[in-house]
Amino acid sequence: MKLASVSVGGVRRAGVVNEADRLVSLLSVSVDDVVRGAPVSLSGEVVPLEGLLSPLQRFNRDVLCTGWNYWDHFEESAGKREGQDPVSRPLRPTFFTKGPDTVIGPSDPIAFDPSVSQKWDYEAEIAMVIGLDGRSIPEEKALDHVFGFLVANDVSQRDLQRAHGGQWLKGKSLDATMPLGPWLTTPDEIADLASLRVRCELNGEVMQDASSAQMAFTFAQIIAELSEGMTLRAGDVILTGTPSGIGNAREPQVFLKDGDVVVTRVSGLGELRNTVTLTDLASPGVKL
Repeated sequence: MKLASVSVGGVRRAGVVNEADRLVSLLSVSVDDVVRGAPVSLSGEVVPLEGLLSPLQRFNRDVLCTGWNYWDHFEESAGKREGQDPVSRPLRPTFFTKGPDTVIGPSDPIAFDPSVSQKWDYEAEIAMVIGLDGRSIPEEKALDHVFGFLVANDVSQRDLQRAHGGQWLKGKSLDATMPLGPWLTTPDEIADLASLRVRCELNGEVMQDASSAQMAFTFAQIIAELSEGMTLRAGDVILTGTPSGIGNAREPQVFLKDGDVVVTRVSGLGELRNTVTLTDLASPGVKL
């Protein structure tokens, strides 16, 4: 099953995606409700597959994230972390969080304000959504707790990452900067979790192209480690890391600018297509 959120008459509605016919069969509850255990009940209404919103809008907490989870990405940034390199490869997953106000839909503009940061970078990722609460989940049972998978781009501000003691929260949490979607795909729709192809294109040029088989720590290992002593709850979103090819590690470096088109794809999970758009983030205000 593929669950999407669409705008119908200006109202957010959830539905089951029929990708072949480009249709969405609307539900009587939201995607967030289904993830948390609500039964799927079709309303009988069908709309075109367009105008998709972020599948999720109700978050329990910050988005949970995994860093350095592709060794080629870890190695490509060696010596380029401005004195914040780890001594060696991590023996266990590296975790951080980013604020939920970062989340935007699969075709929404990525907010860009050069007065806040000069180094905006792309990071194509696979995200997973927890569907069953659990704490200290054994690795062999970890995937039983996953409701589904989707595509994300963890747009990051590298100078902000370096400016705040080496922790990543600030450099990952600017409003309206993380595309998520295009829909939420349940595990039964995925033939092999270890062969998902992760790609990012910038203005038509392929910048990242890798397989989930290259992950340092598997989806199950991430859940087992993250849940040790810490309850994961239905609706929690977990990003699983980005492969090599990021702009900060390139020579010369490549950073996002106003008007850039970023396309993020994961085989079997869909595509995000977002335009980097000049936005005032420096003035006082509320979430975009």
